[in-house]
Amino acid sequence: MDKLEATRAVMFFDGLPEEQFIKLADIAVVKKFRKGQVLFEADVQADGFYAPASGRVKIFRTSPSGKEHILHVFGPGEAFGEVPVFEGGTFPASAQALENLETLFFPRDSFRKVIADDPDLAMNMMALLSQRLRILVNKIDDLSLKETPSRVAAYLLLLRASQESDTFKLDLPKGQIAFYLGTIQETLSRIFKKFAEQGIMEINGKGITILDRAQLQEIADEGR
Repeated sequence: MDKLEATRAVMFFDGLPEEQFIKLADIAVVKKFRKGQVLFEADVQADGFYAPASGRVKIFRTSPSGKEHILHVFGPGEAFGEVPVFEGGTFPASAQALENLETLFFPRDSFRKVIADDPDLAMNMMALLSQRLRILVNKIDDLSLKETPSRVAAYLLLLRASQESDTFKLDLPKGQIAFYLGTIQETLSRIFKKFAEQGIMEINGKGITILDRAQLQEIADEGR
């Protein structure tokens, strides 16, 4: 991996001068994880944050009963685990590689020294944290106020927007999508089947084609 190129691709470093990219790349450590390997567990001391160069990571919590709830999925260029950099506390959730993963790791102590010399980087970090908070608030809103079909519709529209096409592939196995949306796989499959029968979308394995985006948006907006 070219550490400098990978550092330039980290989104919340956008706009930094080249000399700061060089400093950040210098402190970054390249780490590799196999599919299914845990990067860190919830409530353990955080010693830095991650920014994948390839592969994806799921962030999740496990309830006392053993049920897993996925909070977010991060891919290349998306940093995670950065809050304890400022707090000096523990990771609030666990992280596991969804695919073979190659990631930059920024040690907490080294990173704090870099941002102490660059207020612009600190401001970018604050903007990222604010954005992350909005995402979590929206997810809590979706889980608490929307019925399951609305949550599924909103998720499909999000995938459609992220891939900029009415035809796209599901980014996770159905079981994990169900956990992410606060339901079970059987319910998710029934909703997919109903959407297909209503002519809203077509399903071909992991492939989805949205046929009636307006109707899907109506379903997503229900309950608001």
